Amino acid sequence: MYETQDPPKRVFLAGISDKRTSKAEALSLAKELRGLVGTMGLEIAGQEIIRLREYSAKYGIGKGKAEEIASKCGELNADCIILDWDLSPSQQRNWEDLTNVSTFDRRELIIQIFASRAQTREARLQVELARLEFSLPRLSHKYLDLARQRGGSYGAKGSGETKLESDRRLVQNKITKLKKDLCEIQNSRAVQRKKRQKGDIPLVALVGYTNAGKSSLLNALTGSDTFVADKLFATLDTTARRIERPSPMLLVDTVGFIRRLPHDLVDAFRSTLEEVTLADILIQVLDASDPDAEKFFKTSMDVLASLGAEHSLMITALNKTDCDLPAETLLHLQNICPNPVSISVKEGRGLEELMAKVEDMLKNKESEAIPVQ
Repeated sequence: MYETQDPPKRVFLAGISDKRTSKAEALSLAKELRGLVGTMGLEIAGQEIIRLREYSAKYGIGKGKAEEIASKCGELNADCIILDWDLSPSQQRNWEDLTNVSTFDRRELIIQIFASRAQTREARLQVELARLEFSLPRLSHKYLDLARQRGGSYGAKGSGETKLESDRRLVQNKITKLKKDLCEIQNSRAVQRKKRQKGDIPLVALVGYTNAGKSSLLNALTGSDTFVADKLFATLDTTARRIERPSPMLLVDTVGFIRRLPHDLVDAFRSTLEEVTLADILIQVLDASDPDAEKFFKTSMDVLASLGAEHSLMITALNKTDCDLPAETLLHLQNICPNPVSISVKEGRGLEELMAKVEDMLKNKESEAIPVQ
């Protein structure tokens, strides 16, 4: 018998704790990084949180600590390194020269997860745009000999363009085409949106941190079969479902948020996230059982603020209350979250109360919109 499937890549993970990132925050991010790596099906060879005392522009951390990590990767036979901080193109090349293995940062890992999850044409175009814009300044590290020439002839104006210049031009052309294709899809989406608005059907958008249970809630409320998995970013494609209870409305599931979400992805998915800014009500789904629930809530609010939707009408669905959740923790979340409703999608608890609150807020919004005679 021969093994026909390649074994999973072994990765070494490293994060930092410094003046801006406390040890508790670093541990929380390290846990989240393990979740991201697990989503990609990678094997964790080792993980370390570095207490940053010395900064080096060459590696982002001190040279000695970088060499120590390189040594550990060799001992553990790691195939690549994933660093939980942003790397510049030159720092990425320096790490790969030092370790002789591929090195990624958190942004590139998330982009790769998005690429593996995208299903619809729009999502694939959005992810490809983010990937190309991220990789454009990093093309040079793939070529050791940047003097190789293409084209040109003796006596002409020049000797032609280098391989790097040729690839950069091709990537820029692809980016231009992707933006054009996405613009066409955005225009089509705007037409569909106008048709919905003419039908006077309220739009309710499900938003929140990744893996909080948005797709599960959509399925529970509409009886649909949207893909659900206990993984980060299981859903990337916008899904809309009409429900008739307690009155007709359109429920829209959106891509989940995460801390340090790459700006490339936020910009690429802006057309999809426009549904959030135009929704009549937002239901922010929050995993109340997670110790970092408050951080997740603040991250979601920050992303909504970047989209201009932080002042939208909002209900907070505190999900997974069927877990062993301390009463004081639930009370604290209820105090900081707007219009909280405790639910358990798994057990079907609190869903009627949630929809009743949605109905009341829609009625109040309609009454406020009617001009006084």
